[in-house]
Amino acid sequence: MQSTHIRCGRMLMSCPSAEELHVEPEERSQVTKDGVAASQVEKIGRRAVKGGTETPESPAESKSPGRLEKWVPLLDTGDIIIDGGNSEYRDTTRRCRDLKAKGILFVGSGVSGGEDGARYGPSLMPGGNKEAWPHIKTIFQGIAAKVGTGEPCCDWVGDEGAGHFVKMVHNGIEYGDMQLICEAYHLMKDVLGMEHNEMAKAFEEWNKTELDSFLIEITANILKFQDSDGTHLLPKIRDSAGQKGTGKWTAISALEYGMPVTLIGEAVFARCLSSLKDERIQASKKLKGPQKIQFKGDKKSFLEDIRKALYASKIISYTQGFMLLRQAATEFGWTLNYGGIALMWRGGCIIRSVFLGKIKDAFDRNPELQNLLLDDFFKSAVENCQESWRRAVSTGVQAGIPMPCFTTALSFYDGYRHEMLPANLIQAQRDYFGAHTYELLAKPGKFIHTNWTGHGGSVSSSSYNA
Repeated sequence: MQSTHIRCGRMLMSCPSAEELHVEPEERSQVTKDGVAASQVEKIGRRAVKGGTETPESPAESKSPGRLEKWVPLLDTGDIIIDGGNSEYRDTTRRCRDLKAKGILFVGSGVSGGEDGARYGPSLMPGGNKEAWPHIKTIFQGIAAKVGTGEPCCDWVGDEGAGHFVKMVHNGIEYGDMQLICEAYHLMKDVLGMEHNEMAKAFEEWNKTELDSFLIEITANILKFQDSDGTHLLPKIRDSAGQKGTGKWTAISALEYGMPVTLIGEAVFARCLSSLKDERIQASKKLKGPQKIQFKGDKKSFLEDIRKALYASKIISYTQGFMLLRQAATEFGWTLNYGGIALMWRGGCIIRSVFLGKIKDAFDRNPELQNLLLDDFFKSAVENCQESWRRAVSTGVQAGIPMPCFTTALSFYDGYRHEMLPANLIQAQRDYFGAHTYELLAKPGKFIHTNWTGHGGSVSSSSYNA
């Protein structure tokens, strides 16, 4: 197992996913230049500076509660444990409460950045027992990525599980960004018939626009990358996407808190569908779609339509993500700095982009902003993209191209901008078969039941009782 370490003064970092902590000799040598190395939890505890900070990268990565308990007898009142893994936010909340009762402070910190983040500075999203923040702030902000004039991509997020919740939403947005790029790639390849180098050049050009981001940059690099035989590598990769579960957690949380985070949900399901490779091979031989025809429109113009569809859909994805953050803050009583969160994601992490600066600006203009779409900048941006967005989606649908995230983003936008939706019929249906009642527009707050069939009683208006 690869060890994880960050040299940062009195902070001791390790990754104890086994009883014996395996550390490669060269890594041990690197760590011990400025710190200590140990192969067992007990030894780490004995060597750690008292009154300091013990930081297993993820004491919760396995589901064994006993692993964290091994640290407790080794610590003194006021000591701090930091979980820097992808832990479930409810687990972090529970640990904060349990450990605080024992006089130990617990911090659950989201960490994003991959290998480059570990080397050059990650995005850090700490939450938990706030009493710990003054003791770790200098260290965390010192190792975090920097943007602008040196602003660290790290600040205190909120109480208990807030840091890990924000990291979970970050990962869900990452799923959405990646799927949106895949759908743009699919349209380029199967509608416009573009070659890999041509697509790479398009993404390179897009990276000079408002789509400037890490994921757009690496997509261009991937598209032009050649295998050892001189052919492009991408077409040889099996089209079955893996996932580690944090996107799924985001979708489940959206359902739990009643937020229409449809784009991240579709991004997760797209990966699920991709994993059915063998079934899809068989289905492709039996299920027919529209006849494939050569694109006869203006290629350059439609490529711009795809770019604008990608940008508009990206705005929707982040809009939905921040809606979920706002609802969670209400549920748990967190005070979240939404502009600060956007800044934390501006550098060091997988979704880093210029775009996030626009989100920070929106919340700087109005800290109480209810929805990003209501900010003048994003409202105008979507309006500017709307015609292209609809052309790209309709062309893709007619060509039989699956675009779950492009289409759900547009559907959300249309639903959100409608004063009236057909949900009145759903309410009538629910009242018809289950006497669930409904409200009248003219009498909000008053719930009414109608006997729709003329038989049945006050509980149900038909013979079916839900």
